[in-house]
Amino acid sequence: MNEAETVAADVRRLADPRVALTVGTAAWVIATVAVLLSGDRWSGALPVCVAGIIVGLLGTGLFLIQRAASRRGSRGAQVGLD
Repeated sequence: MNEAETVAADVRRLADPRVALTVGTAAWVIATVAVLLSGDRWSGALPVCVAGIIVGLLGTGLFLIQRAASRRGSRGAQVGLD
């Protein structure tokens, strides 16, 4: 593998949104569990944690829809989603 192929593989790996979506949503789930276990002290943060989970799931759904459209070859789909 030459240097250009190595750099291209690194760019694809770093630009992959699946990692960010998974880690971000998992962090919100952990934060939600921590808020639920803390009792009344952090109860005001619960809606923010739930909203974070919802946004993460919506982002994941949007990514999956765009990737499916890209694989189908739809004109309006994003390019490069493998």
